[in-house]
Amino acid sequence: MLAKINNFEIDLSKPIDISIPLTNTDENPIAWYIEKPSIEPVVFGDWIGKVSEGKSSTNFNNIFFNPHGHGTHTECLGHITNDFYSINQSLKQFFFFAKLITVEPEKIGDDFVITKEQIQKAFSISTSLNVTNEALIIRTLPNQKEKKSRKYSNTNPPYLSEDAAIFIRESEIQHLLIDLPSVDKEHDEGKLLAHKAFWNVKDTHNLNPDARFNATITEMIYVSDEIEDGDYILNLQIASFENDASPSKPILYKI
Repeated sequence: MLAKINNFEIDLSKPIDISIPLTNTDENPIAWYIEKPSIEPVVFGDWIGKVSEGKSSTNFNNIFFNPHGHGTHTECLGHITNDFYSINQSLKQFFFFAKLITVEPEKIGDDFVITKEQIQKAFSISTSLNVTNEALIIRTLPNQKEKKSRKYSNTNPPYLSEDAAIFIRESEIQHLLIDLPSVDKEHDEGKLLAHKAFWNVKDTHNLNPDARFNATITEMIYVSDEIEDGDYILNLQIASFENDASPSKPILYKI
């Protein structure tokens, strides 16, 4: 099935899924010191909501998970603000022109950091498309498949520098996607410099008028090596949670 967006043709029958599925197995990635998700049938007395148990005509599961710690998720600035803001109210459009770049975080002290200069260099690669990219997708190196099941807690994963986040914001990127558990350092004393810089939040308790209410950050994606850097159409799908974040399913389409 072919579709046109701003006169650019995409094949909807060839989606490129860059999300990580949520499971209740040890293969599920985990961050932020929590246990794996739980997916279990409802039990009422001797009735079990599982067809294979022979006492139910339907499978009827409860699911317990944390969107920030259990896989691909999309968050709004409500993730860091005193007042409540919902991703379901913040994200109202779902198709965007997007650029995929690959960077190898730089060793700085004990950390691996994605710098402004790295983003600037990768982002400046010329394109034949006369469009403004609304989304930026960052794949980091090394790009092992273990990212899809990694246990990130207390491992000090790479992160985005504050200057890099400012550059991305000033490049008018509204939607940032990255294959790490956070754009910020794991133990940063609550500074959240990259989150604040990208959303232009100066005070989390008294938001400035130019804070970016419609901008989103998507973390814990996985972009396989077969997917080339360049320009795509991004379909950013979320569940309708009235929460600061939702599990999400970002899909790319070649242009």
